[in-house]
Amino acid sequence: MSLKTDLPVTARHDVYEAISPDPYFYGSSSDSSRFRGKIILVVGASKGIGYTIASFYARSRSDALAADSADTKAIEQVVDKVVTKYGRLDIVVASSGVSSPWTKRFSEQDPDNDWWKALEVNLRGTYNVAHFALPHLAKTRGYFIAISSRASQVNRPFASAYAVSKVAINRFIEYAAIEHPQVKCFSFHPGTIKTEGSLGLKSGLDSIMVDTLQLPAATILKLTDGSGRFDWLSGRFVSANWDLDEVERDWKKDIVKKDLLKTRFVVE
Repeated sequence: MSLKTDLPVTARHDVYEAISPDPYFYGSSSDSSRFRGKIILVVGASKGIGYTIASFYARSRSDALAADSADTKAIEQVVDKVVTKYGRLDIVVASSGVSSPWTKRFSEQDPDNDWWKALEVNLRGTYNVAHFALPHLAKTRGYFIAISSRASQVNRPFASAYAVSKVAINRFIEYAAIEHPQVKCFSFHPGTIKTEGSLGLKSGLDSIMVDTLQLPAATILKLTDGSGRFDWLSGRFVSANWDLDEVERDWKKDIVKKDLLKTRFVVE
């Protein structure tokens, strides 16, 4: 990616010191207690990235619950069940995602079962979770993470359904942060990871799928640990591949002042 579509910081592909989850897992300091008693809902946690995120939260002494559905009523029931049982929501991750193989033009795909299905699951699924969860997260001043993709920033043949859904998620998160300012909302690229889903895309990108499942999980823990350190990134696109220390040190001033990491027209 060019500098126009990525931040010029160190590219990370696995857990690094600044986001190490060890204090949350094993420590006895205040870090280890930041997730204790937190109620966390991960939607789309049956496997892959979502499963790893949920397992990281579970190991950090919180109650992590899993659901996997883009059905409006089903999500409403899941959120209601969690809030009824635990009385609150602190962190919600919308991780469900699908894509048909990147092998055909959109005009050659089944409009209902291929192209539009990606929009239904990726965009509507994220919206459904946000619709029912954000009013509860506002009460706890919590966190909402929507899984996006760097694919939203580049053009690649046959990827239009997936890319369009992720661009829409980026914009939706901007509105989520505006309309629910008490909630810290992030549009999050988890990295380029070899999973059953990504390999099924037949995208020809297998050689660059070098990121670990642990990278996005550890990054999300750092973003949502309640310290407030990265709350200024709310309403923006954030990549797990970016070294967060460098983002904060070298780019925070410009990102905040110029309102960067959002979907905009740029004229140079």
